[in-house]
Amino acid sequence: MKIVKEFSDLACLQRLRRNDTGAFDLLFDEHAPSLCRFVHSYLKSHSDAEEVVQECFLKLWERRHTFDEDIVFKTYLYTSAYRAILKQLRRQRYWVFEDYEGETLIDERNPGKIVEYQELEQLYQVAMAQLPTRRRQIFTLSRQQGLSHAMIAKELNISVKCVENQMTQALKFLKIYFQAHGMSMVVALLLLSI
Repeated sequence: MKIVKEFSDLACLQRLRRNDTGAFDLLFDEHAPSLCRFVHSYLKSHSDAEEVVQECFLKLWERRHTFDEDIVFKTYLYTSAYRAILKQLRRQRYWVFEDYEGETLIDERNPGKIVEYQELEQLYQVAMAQLPTRRRQIFTLSRQQGLSHAMIAKELNISVKCVENQMTQALKFLKIYFQAHGMSMVVALLLLSI
């Protein structure tokens, strides 16, 4: 006869708040293997995946006294891992551009191109400043931090539909704004993302 031990997130949280490392070990044993596979599917490196998972669990331990009682540890860990994956991929992309010695999009020897890029960046910043605060925040979380609509909704405590509506309005405004200034929004966003 197999004995199954009930281990809810609330019970785990209560034990973690009492600095019970046994509860932490149970959480680690329960979630680390699948979390490691999830991270590896993006980063394609076992050592990077293990490092990300360790960081996620370290943050969980450090924040154990601040969690609400409705915490779902699996959701917290996967969200934390996803953010770490995005950060790692951005860092890798940055190094790829740093190491690349071929022809670049902006030729640093051509002052005219640098000025054009700076004007484009300024135009983008002016357009962003014209968005309502919440819409700008949602757009930034989506396009610059790479969060999904569901993750943004959870972080801002709003519905996914609200996030979708705000993104639609932001994109519509930016498209009109860039067209009014003689530029395709797609080209502007591509240039500014590099």
